[in-house]
Amino acid sequence: MLKAKSLVVASLISTVCFAGEAVAELKVGYVNTQRIFRDAPAAQKAGKKLEGEFGKRDQDLQRMAKQLKDLQEGLEKNAVTMSESERRTKEKEFADLSREFQRRQREFREDLNLRQNEENAAVIEKANKAIKQIADAEKFDLILQDVVWVSPRLDITDRVIKALAEGK
Repeated sequence: MLKAKSLVVASLISTVCFAGEAVAELKVGYVNTQRIFRDAPAAQKAGKKLEGEFGKRDQDLQRMAKQLKDLQEGLEKNAVTMSESERRTKEKEFADLSREFQRRQREFREDLNLRQNEENAAVIEKANKAIKQIADAEKFDLILQDVVWVSPRLDITDRVIKALAEGK
């Protein structure tokens, strides 16, 4: 996919370079997607929404991790003074809690990743609409995203973030 994008961009640039007069008339812009995800109000709102949705589960996992740590420290500290059956019981309790913790942690990560992808897709959809509106209003011929390097004079990310903040 990246190779295909590179080929399209390279062919567009080479076409433009050989077009002579068209070079002077070509208007190109660039949008930094990472800045959109970091700075756009829609992205910040999505982050807060996810924190609200997953905050309690994260706190529960942290409590469970502390409980595991305390159990492990207790086992290490008191192993020599415990009876064999008491030690086995504590080790089984630790193993069971550890498995449960790992399961919940895995489910948490999977659920969080799924929701982050959904929220990111919504932000990108809004950003693409704003980019299209800017491109139409300001007569851009080409707007690029996610390139290795671009001149700051071509960067229209601030305008896109502003458009997203205005709810366009």
